[in-house]
Amino acid sequence: MNKNYCVVLVSCFLVIIGAVTDKSRAQNPIIHNQFTADPTARLFGDSIYLYPSHDIIPEAGKGKAGWFNMEDYHVFATADLVHWRDAGMVVSQYNVPWVNPASYSMWAPDCIERKGKYYFYFPSQKLSQEGRPSFAIGVAISASPTGPFVPEENPIEGVSGIDPNVFIDDDGQPYLYWAQGNIMGAKLKDNMLELASDVHILKDLPVKGLKEGPFLFKREGKYYLTYPHVADKTERLEYAISDNPLGPFVQSGVIMDASAHCWTNHQSIIQIKGQWYLFYHSNDYSPNFDKARSARIDSLFFNEDGTIQKVIPTFRGVGIASGKDTVQIDRYSAISKKGASISFLDTTDRFKGWALNLFEPGAWVQYNRVDFSEGGFKKMKLRIKAEGDGQLILKQAAASSEILCSIPVKKSDGFVIVEANLLQNIKGIKHLILSEEGTKPAKLAIDWLLFE
Repeated sequence: MNKNYCVVLVSCFLVIIGAVTDKSRAQNPIIHNQFTADPTARLFGDSIYLYPSHDIIPEAGKGKAGWFNMEDYHVFATADLVHWRDAGMVVSQYNVPWVNPASYSMWAPDCIERKGKYYFYFPSQKLSQEGRPSFAIGVAISASPTGPFVPEENPIEGVSGIDPNVFIDDDGQPYLYWAQGNIMGAKLKDNMLELASDVHILKDLPVKGLKEGPFLFKREGKYYLTYPHVADKTERLEYAISDNPLGPFVQSGVIMDASAHCWTNHQSIIQIKGQWYLFYHSNDYSPNFDKARSARIDSLFFNEDGTIQKVIPTFRGVGIASGKDTVQIDRYSAISKKGASISFLDTTDRFKGWALNLFEPGAWVQYNRVDFSEGGFKKMKLRIKAEGDGQLILKQAAASSEILCSIPVKKSDGFVIVEANLLQNIKGIKHLILSEEGTKPAKLAIDWLLFE
Protein backbone atom coordinates (compact mmCIF):
# COMPACT_ATOMS: atom_id res chain seq x y z
CA MET A 1 0.00 0.00 0.00
CA ASN A 2 1.27 3.50 -0.90
CA LYS A 3 3.28 4.87 2.05
CA ASN A 4 2.15 8.41 1.15
CA TYR A 5 -1.45 7.72 2.17
CA CYS A 6 -2.73 10.17 4.72
CA VAL A 7 -2.87 9.06 8.28
CA VAL A 8 -6.28 7.53 8.82
CA LEU A 9 -8.37 8.41 11.82
CA VAL A 10 -10.51 5.54 13.02
CA SER A 11 -13.03 5.40 15.81
CA CYS A 12 -15.40 2.58 16.63
CA PHE A 13 -18.44 2.39 18.82
CA LEU A 14 -21.44 0.10 19.14
CA VAL A 15 -24.72 1.34 17.69
CA ILE A 16 -28.28 0.17 17.67
CA ILE A 17 -29.56 -1.13 14.35
CA GLY A 18 -31.40 1.62 12.53
CA ALA A 19 -30.00 4.45 14.64
CA VAL A 20 -29.01 6.45 11.55
CA THR A 21 -31.95 8.14 9.87
CA ASP A 22 -32.53 9.75 6.45
CA LYS A 23 -31.58 6.55 4.68
CA SER A 24 -31.04 6.58 0.94
CA ARG A 25 -33.84 4.68 -0.79
CA ALA A 26 -32.62 4.62 -4.37
CA GLN A 27 -32.32 0.85 -4.52
CA ASN A 28 -34.50 -2.20 -5.22
CA PRO A 29 -36.88 -2.92 -3.69
CA ILE A 30 -38.10 0.65 -3.39
CA ILE A 31 -40.60 0.31 -0.50
CA HIS A 32 -39.17 -0.86 2.83
CA ASN A 33 -41.95 -0.88 5.39
CA GLN A 34 -44.36 -3.46 3.91
CA PHE A 35 -44.88 -5.85 1.00
CA THR A 36 -45.93 -4.05 -2.19
CA ALA A 37 -46.92 -6.02 -5.30
CA ASP A 38 -48.40 -5.03 -8.68
CA PRO A 39 -47.01 -1.46 -8.66
CA THR A 40 -48.84 1.09 -10.78
CA ALA A 41 -46.87 4.32 -11.04
CA ARG A 42 -48.40 7.64 -12.07
CA LEU A 43 -46.93 11.12 -12.57
CA PHE A 44 -49.27 13.76 -11.12
CA GLY A 45 -47.79 17.24 -11.19
CA ASP A 46 -44.17 17.16 -10.05
CA SER A 47 -44.47 13.97 -7.98
CA ILE A 48 -44.59 10.27 -8.74
CA TYR A 49 -47.24 8.23 -6.95
CA LEU A 50 -47.14 4.48 -6.56
CA TYR A 51 -50.35 2.48 -6.16
CA PRO A 52 -49.41 -1.15 -5.40
CA SER A 53 -51.37 -3.99 -3.92
CA HIS A 54 -50.45 -4.88 -0.34
CA ASP A 55 -49.49 -8.49 0.34
CA ILE A 56 -49.87 -9.66 3.93
CA ILE A 57 -48.82 -12.91 5.54
CA PRO A 58 -52.00 -14.86 6.42
CA GLU A 59 -52.74 -15.52 10.08
CA ALA A 60 -55.22 -17.82 11.78
CA GLY A 61 -58.68 -16.74 10.69
CA LYS A 62 -57.26 -14.02 8.45
CA GLY A 63 -56.62 -14.94 4.85
CA LYS A 64 -55.83 -18.15 3.03
CA ALA A 65 -52.62 -19.99 3.93
CA GLY A 66 -50.14 -20.37 1.09
CA TRP A 67 -51.98 -17.93 -1.19
CA PHE A 68 -52.15 -14.24 -2.12
CA ASN A 69 -53.75 -12.17 0.65
CA MET A 70 -54.50 -8.45 0.37
CA GLU A 71 -56.92 -6.48 2.53
CA ASP A 72 -56.11 -2.84 1.68
CA TYR A 73 -54.10 -0.44 -0.46
CA HIS A 74 -51.50 2.18 0.40
CA VAL A 75 -50.17 4.99 -1.79
CA PHE A 76 -46.51 6.04 -1.84
CA ALA A 77 -45.05 9.30 -3.15
CA THR A 78 -41.67 10.60 -4.26
CA ALA A 79 -40.25 13.65 -5.98
CA ASP A 80 -36.92 12.10 -6.96
CA LEU A 81 -37.42 8.31 -7.34
CA VAL A 82 -35.11 7.93 -4.34
CA HIS A 83 -36.98 8.83 -1.16
CA TRP A 84 -40.43 7.24 -1.00
CA ARG A 85 -43.06 8.34 1.52
CA ASP A 86 -45.92 6.13 2.68
CA ALA A 87 -48.88 8.51 2.29
CA GLY A 88 -51.26 6.13 4.01
CA MET A 89 -54.11 3.79 3.26
CA VAL A 90 -56.24 4.41 0.19
CA VAL A 91 -59.00 1.81 0.40
CA SER A 92 -59.70 -1.17 2.67
CA GLN A 93 -61.84 -4.24 2.02
CA TYR A 94 -63.69 -3.35 5.21
CA ASN A 95 -65.00 0.02 3.95
CA VAL A 96 -66.27 -0.88 0.46
CA PRO A 97 -69.97 -1.82 0.55
CA TRP A 98 -69.90 -4.45 -2.19
CA VAL A 99 -66.65 -6.22 -1.20
CA ASN A 100 -66.68 -9.50 0.70
CA PRO A 101 -64.74 -8.46 3.86
CA ALA A 102 -63.37 -11.97 4.29
CA SER A 103 -62.01 -12.32 0.74
CA TYR A 104 -58.51 -10.73 1.09
CA SER A 105 -58.52 -10.33 -2.68
CA MET A 106 -57.83 -6.64 -3.30
CA TRP A 107 -55.46 -7.32 -6.17
CA ALA A 108 -53.68 -5.04 -8.67
CA PRO A 109 -55.10 -1.45 -8.76
CA ASP A 110 -54.70 1.69 -10.86
CA CYS A 111 -55.30 5.41 -10.41
CA ILE A 112 -55.89 8.17 -12.97
CA GLU A 113 -56.54 11.91 -12.86
CA ARG A 114 -59.48 13.40 -14.76
CA LYS A 115 -60.62 17.04 -14.56
CA GLY A 116 -59.15 17.58 -11.12
CA LYS A 117 -60.42 14.35 -9.58
CA TYR A 118 -58.50 11.14 -8.92
CA TYR A 119 -60.15 7.82 -9.71
CA PHE A 120 -58.78 4.75 -8.00
CA TYR A 121 -59.75 1.45 -9.67
CA PHE A 122 -59.45 -1.82 -7.80
CA PRO A 123 -60.66 -5.41 -8.11
CA SER A 124 -62.02 -7.53 -5.33
CA GLN A 125 -64.29 -10.43 -4.62
CA LYS A 126 -67.99 -10.10 -4.02
CA LEU A 127 -70.68 -12.66 -3.24
CA SER A 128 -73.15 -13.29 -6.02
CA GLN A 129 -76.83 -13.89 -5.38
CA GLU A 130 -76.12 -17.62 -5.58
CA GLY A 131 -73.49 -17.27 -2.87
CA ARG A 132 -70.59 -18.03 -5.19
CA PRO A 133 -67.60 -15.65 -5.15
CA SER A 134 -66.90 -13.57 -8.26
CA PHE A 135 -64.57 -10.68 -9.07
CA ALA A 136 -65.71 -7.14 -9.84
CA ILE A 137 -63.95 -3.81 -10.30
CA GLY A 138 -64.79 -0.80 -8.19
CA VAL A 139 -63.88 2.88 -8.13
CA ALA A 140 -63.00 5.25 -5.29
CA ILE A 141 -62.79 9.01 -5.87
CA SER A 142 -60.70 11.75 -4.27
CA ALA A 143 -59.71 15.37 -4.77
CA SER A 144 -56.08 14.40 -4.02
CA PRO A 145 -53.78 11.64 -5.32
CA THR A 146 -53.23 10.54 -1.71
CA GLY A 147 -56.88 10.66 -0.65
CA PRO A 148 -59.03 10.39 1.26
CA PHE A 149 -60.76 8.22 -1.36
CA VAL A 150 -64.48 7.54 -1.15
CA PRO A 151 -65.53 4.22 -2.74
CA GLU A 152 -68.63 3.99 -4.91
CA GLU A 153 -71.50 1.96 -3.53
CA ASN A 154 -71.39 -0.51 -6.43
CA PRO A 155 -68.73 -1.86 -8.81
CA ILE A 156 -68.65 -0.98 -12.52
CA GLU A 157 -71.58 -2.62 -14.24
CA GLY A 158 -70.72 -5.06 -17.02
CA VAL A 159 -67.16 -5.68 -15.82
CA SER A 160 -66.12 -8.96 -14.22
CA GLY A 161 -62.43 -9.59 -13.71
CA ILE A 162 -59.21 -8.35 -12.11
CA ASP A 163 -56.25 -6.00 -12.64
CA PRO A 164 -57.93 -2.80 -13.94
CA ASN A 165 -55.93 -0.30 -15.99
CA VAL A 166 -57.19 3.06 -17.23
CA PHE A 167 -55.84 5.01 -20.19
CA ILE A 168 -56.96 8.45 -21.41
CA ASP A 169 -56.14 9.12 -25.05
CA ASP A 170 -55.02 12.44 -26.51
CA ASP A 171 -58.59 13.22 -27.58
CA GLY A 172 -59.79 12.84 -23.98
CA GLN A 173 -61.49 9.46 -24.46
CA PRO A 174 -60.90 7.18 -21.44
CA TYR A 175 -60.53 3.41 -21.73
CA LEU A 176 -60.70 0.62 -19.16
CA TYR A 177 -58.68 -2.61 -19.49
CA TRP A 178 -58.84 -5.68 -17.28
CA ALA A 179 -58.12 -9.41 -17.21
CA GLN A 180 -60.84 -12.04 -17.47
CA GLY A 181 -59.17 -15.11 -18.93
CA ASN A 182 -58.27 -12.84 -21.85
CA ILE A 183 -57.33 -9.16 -21.84
CA MET A 184 -60.52 -7.10 -22.12
CA GLY A 185 -61.05 -3.45 -23.04
CA ALA A 186 -63.85 -0.91 -23.39
CA LYS A 187 -64.44 2.81 -23.60
CA LEU A 188 -65.45 4.62 -20.42
CA LYS A 189 -68.00 7.38 -20.14
CA ASP A 190 -66.86 10.85 -19.17
CA ASN A 191 -67.94 10.16 -15.57
CA MET A 192 -65.24 7.44 -15.41
CA LEU A 193 -67.74 5.12 -13.68
CA GLU A 194 -69.61 3.45 -16.55
CA LEU A 195 -68.75 1.68 -19.78
CA ALA A 196 -69.40 3.66 -22.96
CA SER A 197 -68.98 0.78 -25.42
CA ASP A 198 -69.26 -2.94 -25.79
CA VAL A 199 -66.54 -5.01 -24.16
CA HIS A 200 -63.76 -6.06 -26.56
CA ILE A 201 -61.53 -9.10 -26.24
CA LEU A 202 -58.20 -7.66 -27.37
CA LYS A 203 -57.19 -9.67 -30.40
CA ASP A 204 -53.98 -11.29 -31.60
CA LEU A 205 -52.45 -11.76 -28.15
CA PRO A 206 -50.99 -15.14 -27.07
CA VAL A 207 -53.62 -17.89 -27.07
CA LYS A 208 -51.96 -20.32 -24.65
CA GLY A 209 -50.92 -19.52 -21.10
CA LEU A 210 -52.36 -17.14 -18.49
CA LYS A 211 -52.49 -13.46 -19.43
CA GLU A 212 -53.32 -10.79 -16.84
CA GLY A 213 -52.28 -7.36 -15.54
CA PRO A 214 -52.79 -5.18 -18.65
CA PHE A 215 -51.12 -1.78 -18.71
CA LEU A 216 -51.42 0.39 -21.83
CA PHE A 217 -49.39 3.49 -22.71
CA LYS A 218 -48.88 5.55 -25.84
CA ARG A 219 -45.60 6.56 -27.46
CA GLU A 220 -45.09 8.35 -30.78
CA GLY A 221 -48.61 7.56 -31.95
CA LYS A 222 -48.42 3.85 -31.12
CA TYR A 223 -50.34 2.03 -28.39
CA TYR A 224 -48.27 -0.37 -26.28
CA LEU A 225 -50.22 -3.03 -24.42
CA THR A 226 -48.07 -4.69 -21.76
CA TYR A 227 -49.04 -7.76 -19.73
CA PRO A 228 -47.64 -10.68 -17.71
CA HIS A 229 -47.90 -13.97 -19.60
CA VAL A 230 -47.18 -17.52 -18.52
CA ALA A 231 -45.36 -18.59 -21.67
CA ASP A 232 -43.75 -21.54 -19.84
CA LYS A 233 -44.03 -22.08 -16.08
CA THR A 234 -43.86 -18.57 -14.60
CA GLU A 235 -44.87 -15.09 -15.74
CA ARG A 236 -42.73 -12.96 -17.98
CA LEU A 237 -43.56 -9.41 -19.08
CA GLU A 238 -44.54 -9.08 -22.74
CA TYR A 239 -45.95 -6.37 -24.99
CA ALA A 240 -47.92 -5.86 -28.18
CA ILE A 241 -48.30 -2.76 -30.36
CA SER A 242 -51.31 -1.33 -32.21
CA ASP A 243 -52.51 1.76 -34.05
CA ASN A 244 -55.74 1.61 -32.06
CA PRO A 245 -56.25 1.53 -28.27
CA LEU A 246 -58.58 -1.48 -28.62
CA GLY A 247 -56.42 -3.30 -31.16
CA PRO A 248 -55.90 -5.55 -32.99
CA PHE A 249 -52.40 -5.80 -31.54
CA VAL A 250 -49.16 -7.22 -32.93
CA GLN A 251 -47.18 -9.31 -30.44
CA SER A 252 -43.84 -7.53 -30.29
CA GLY A 253 -41.55 -9.05 -27.68
CA VAL A 254 -40.52 -9.62 -24.08
CA ILE A 255 -39.92 -6.73 -21.68
CA MET A 256 -38.56 -8.85 -18.81
CA ASP A 257 -37.82 -12.56 -18.64
CA ALA A 258 -39.55 -14.80 -16.12
CA SER A 259 -38.01 -14.91 -12.66
CA ALA A 260 -36.50 -18.13 -11.35
CA HIS A 261 -37.87 -17.52 -7.86
CA CYS A 262 -41.10 -15.46 -8.16
CA TRP A 263 -44.06 -16.97 -10.01
CA THR A 264 -45.78 -13.65 -10.76
CA ASN A 265 -44.79 -10.30 -12.16
CA HIS A 266 -46.81 -7.15 -12.80
CA GLN A 267 -45.81 -3.92 -14.50
CA SER A 268 -46.45 -0.27 -15.21
CA ILE A 269 -44.41 1.94 -17.53
CA ILE A 270 -44.19 5.73 -17.35
CA GLN A 271 -41.97 8.49 -18.70
CA ILE A 272 -40.41 11.00 -16.31
CA LYS A 273 -38.33 13.93 -17.60
CA GLY A 274 -37.60 12.14 -20.87
CA GLN A 275 -36.63 8.79 -19.32
CA TRP A 276 -38.92 5.73 -19.37
CA TYR A 277 -39.14 3.49 -16.30
CA LEU A 278 -40.46 -0.01 -15.68
CA PHE A 279 -42.10 -0.66 -12.33
CA TYR A 280 -42.46 -4.36 -11.46
CA HIS A 281 -42.17 -6.69 -8.48
CA SER A 282 -40.20 -9.61 -7.08
CA ASN A 283 -40.01 -11.39 -3.72
CA ASP A 284 -36.86 -9.75 -2.33
CA TYR A 285 -38.01 -9.66 1.29
CA SER A 286 -39.63 -13.09 1.12
CA PRO A 287 -37.30 -15.43 -0.80
CA ASN A 288 -39.08 -18.58 0.40
CA PHE A 289 -42.67 -17.41 -0.18
CA ASP A 290 -43.44 -15.73 -3.50
CA LYS A 291 -46.91 -14.58 -2.42
CA ALA A 292 -45.25 -11.74 -0.49
CA ARG A 293 -43.73 -9.43 -3.05
CA SER A 294 -41.97 -6.07 -3.24
CA ALA A 295 -42.03 -3.27 -5.81
CA ARG A 296 -38.99 -2.52 -7.94
CA ILE A 297 -38.00 -0.02 -10.63
CA ASP A 298 -35.47 -0.07 -13.47
CA SER A 299 -34.86 2.12 -16.51
CA LEU A 300 -36.44 1.14 -19.82
CA PHE A 301 -35.19 1.98 -23.31
CA PHE A 302 -36.58 1.81 -26.85
CA ASN A 303 -34.88 0.83 -30.09
CA GLU A 304 -35.04 3.15 -33.11
CA ASP A 305 -37.85 1.06 -34.61
CA GLY A 306 -40.01 1.54 -31.51
CA THR A 307 -39.48 -1.90 -30.02
CA ILE A 308 -38.57 -2.18 -26.34
CA GLN A 309 -35.14 -3.28 -25.18
CA LYS A 310 -35.35 -6.12 -22.67
CA VAL A 311 -34.97 -4.91 -19.07
CA ILE A 312 -32.54 -6.83 -16.87
CA PRO A 313 -33.52 -6.58 -13.17
CA THR A 314 -30.98 -4.81 -10.96
CA PHE A 315 -30.42 -4.34 -7.24
CA ARG A 316 -29.17 -0.77 -7.74
CA GLY A 317 -32.38 0.46 -9.33
CA VAL A 318 -32.58 4.07 -10.46
CA GLY A 319 -32.07 7.57 -9.10
CA ILE A 320 -29.02 9.30 -7.71
CA ALA A 321 -28.07 8.62 -4.10
CA SER A 322 -26.81 11.50 -1.99
CA GLY A 323 -23.45 10.96 -0.33
CA LYS A 324 -25.02 12.46 2.82
CA ASP A 325 -27.53 9.60 3.01
CA THR A 326 -26.67 6.10 4.10
CA VAL A 327 -25.68 4.24 0.94
CA GLN A 328 -26.94 0.66 1.06
CA ILE A 329 -23.87 -0.84 -0.57
CA ASP A 330 -25.47 -4.30 -0.74
CA ARG A 331 -27.83 -2.96 -3.45
CA TYR A 332 -24.85 -3.05 -5.76
CA SER A 333 -24.30 -2.13 -9.40
CA ALA A 334 -21.67 -4.87 -9.75
CA ILE A 335 -20.00 -7.39 -7.45
CA SER A 336 -16.90 -9.59 -7.59
CA LYS A 337 -17.49 -13.19 -8.67
CA LYS A 338 -15.52 -14.54 -5.71
CA GLY A 339 -15.47 -13.68 -2.04
CA ALA A 340 -18.59 -11.48 -1.91
CA SER A 341 -22.27 -12.06 -1.18
CA ILE A 342 -25.30 -10.45 0.47
CA SER A 343 -27.44 -11.69 3.36
CA PHE A 344 -30.27 -10.41 5.54
CA LEU A 345 -29.23 -8.39 8.58
CA ASP A 346 -31.97 -10.04 10.61
CA THR A 347 -33.89 -13.05 9.31
CA THR A 348 -36.63 -12.43 11.88
CA ASP A 349 -37.27 -8.94 10.44
CA ARG A 350 -36.19 -8.86 6.81
CA PHE A 351 -37.43 -5.29 6.32
CA LYS A 352 -34.24 -4.22 8.13
CA GLY A 353 -32.46 -5.01 4.87
CA TRP A 354 -29.21 -6.65 3.90
CA ALA A 355 -25.48 -6.63 4.56
CA LEU A 356 -22.66 -6.96 2.06
CA ASN A 357 -20.28 -9.80 2.99
CA LEU A 358 -16.64 -9.65 1.90
CA PHE A 359 -14.98 -12.98 2.70
CA GLU A 360 -11.46 -12.63 1.31
CA PRO A 361 -8.88 -10.08 0.11
CA GLY A 362 -9.64 -8.82 -3.40
CA ALA A 363 -13.42 -9.10 -3.01
CA TRP A 364 -15.22 -5.92 -4.04
CA VAL A 365 -18.54 -4.23 -4.73
CA GLN A 366 -19.40 -1.34 -7.06
CA TYR A 367 -22.16 1.18 -6.35
CA ASN A 368 -22.96 3.74 -9.06
CA ARG A 369 -24.36 7.26 -9.03
CA VAL A 370 -23.51 8.83 -5.69
CA ASP A 371 -23.91 12.61 -5.57
CA PHE A 372 -21.10 14.67 -4.04
CA SER A 373 -22.08 17.90 -5.84
CA GLU A 374 -22.13 19.98 -2.67
CA GLY A 375 -18.45 19.26 -2.06
CA GLY A 376 -16.68 19.73 1.24
CA PHE A 377 -16.86 16.08 2.29
CA LYS A 378 -14.14 15.26 4.82
CA LYS A 379 -14.76 11.72 6.06
CA MET A 380 -16.61 8.48 5.51
CA LYS A 381 -18.49 6.30 8.00
CA LEU A 382 -19.33 2.62 7.72
CA ARG A 383 -21.49 0.34 9.82
CA ILE A 384 -19.54 -2.90 9.82
CA LYS A 385 -18.89 -6.19 11.60
CA ALA A 386 -15.58 -8.04 11.33
CA GLU A 387 -14.45 -11.51 12.41
CA GLY A 388 -10.82 -10.43 12.07
CA ASP A 389 -8.62 -7.43 11.31
CA GLY A 390 -8.79 -6.15 7.76
CA GLN A 391 -8.36 -3.21 5.41
CA LEU A 392 -11.00 -1.58 3.18
CA ILE A 393 -10.19 0.63 0.22
CA LEU A 394 -12.62 3.05 -1.48
CA LYS A 395 -11.93 4.14 -5.05
CA GLN A 396 -13.76 5.73 -7.91
CA ALA A 397 -14.77 3.22 -10.58
CA ALA A 398 -12.17 4.32 -13.10
CA ALA A 399 -9.12 2.53 -14.48
CA SER A 400 -6.59 5.02 -13.13
CA SER A 401 -8.55 6.15 -10.10
CA GLU A 402 -6.70 7.11 -6.96
CA ILE A 403 -7.75 5.87 -3.54
CA LEU A 404 -10.43 8.00 -1.90
CA CYS A 405 -10.26 6.42 1.53
CA SER A 406 -8.31 3.70 3.34
CA ILE A 407 -10.09 2.17 6.32
CA PRO A 408 -8.40 -0.22 8.74
CA VAL A 409 -10.98 -2.49 10.38
CA LYS A 410 -10.62 -4.26 13.73
CA LYS A 411 -12.30 -7.43 14.89
CA SER A 412 -15.66 -6.71 16.54
CA ASP A 413 -18.27 -8.71 18.42
CA GLY A 414 -21.14 -7.04 16.54
CA PHE A 415 -21.83 -4.15 14.21
CA VAL A 416 -19.85 -0.99 14.96
CA ILE A 417 -19.45 2.33 13.19
CA VAL A 418 -16.01 3.04 11.76
CA GLU A 419 -15.07 6.47 10.44
CA ALA A 420 -12.04 7.57 8.43
CA ASN A 421 -10.76 10.76 6.78
CA LEU A 422 -11.10 11.06 3.02
CA LEU A 423 -7.74 11.29 1.24
CA GLN A 424 -8.90 13.68 -1.45
CA ASN A 425 -11.74 16.02 -2.29
CA ILE A 426 -14.78 14.42 -3.94
CA LYS A 427 -17.20 16.43 -6.05
CA GLY A 428 -19.79 15.59 -8.65
CA ILE A 429 -21.58 12.30 -9.31
CA LYS A 430 -19.26 9.33 -8.83
CA HIS A 431 -19.29 5.55 -9.22
CA LEU A 432 -17.62 3.92 -6.20
CA ILE A 433 -15.79 0.64 -5.62
CA LEU A 434 -15.26 -0.71 -2.11
CA SER A 435 -12.79 -3.57 -1.79
CA GLU A 436 -11.20 -5.73 0.92
CA GLU A 437 -7.43 -5.36 0.71
CA GLY A 438 -6.15 -6.99 3.91
CA THR A 439 -3.46 -9.64 4.00
CA LYS A 440 -5.83 -12.35 5.25
CA PRO A 441 -9.62 -12.90 5.29
CA ALA A 442 -11.35 -10.64 7.81
CA LYS A 443 -14.87 -11.84 6.94
CA LEU A 444 -16.51 -8.44 6.86
CA ALA A 445 -20.24 -7.65 6.91
CA ILE A 446 -21.08 -4.08 5.84
CA ASP A 447 -24.49 -2.52 6.43
CA TRP A 448 -24.06 0.97 4.92
CA LEU A 449 -21.65 3.81 4.31
CA LEU A 450 -22.09 7.60 4.26
CA PHE A 451 -20.02 10.75 3.88
CA GLU A 452 -19.78 13.89 6.01
